[in-house]
Amino acid sequence: MYQVIMMYGDNEPWWFFEEWQNDIVREATFETFEEARIFFENEWYLQRNKFNHLNGRQNYLFAFWNDGDERWCEECDDYLQQYTGLALLKDYQPVTNESGKEFYETINSSGKTKRCQRPKQSIGS
Repeated sequence: MYQVIMMYGDNEPWWFFEEWQNDIVREATFETFEEARIFFENEWYLQRNKFNHLNGRQNYLFAFWNDGDERWCEECDDYLQQYTGLALLKDYQPVTNESGKEFYETINSSGKTKRCQRPKQSIGS
């Protein structure tokens, strides 16, 4: 089963820190990769026009953000950038398929990228 998920929070979608699924704000499920890919690509085009910055990985993992969309972190004593993540997953794991170059080569990732330095656990650790 394939999922296309939209996330919102402190981390780009490729980190998969412990409890990362708590950041999911929208999800669509598909039987085939091709169905999921078409949905993902349509959503990617919609999202890229809403944000000033984007960054991505070749395997359908993208982060979008705007300057000033931050939250105060007591533990860090600083503001953290908030990201909208878009991911195409298989059984909630990254797919091994690579997205087309038109996606990951159109990256505009300038801007604040500070992350919280508090310890986190990645999946599989």
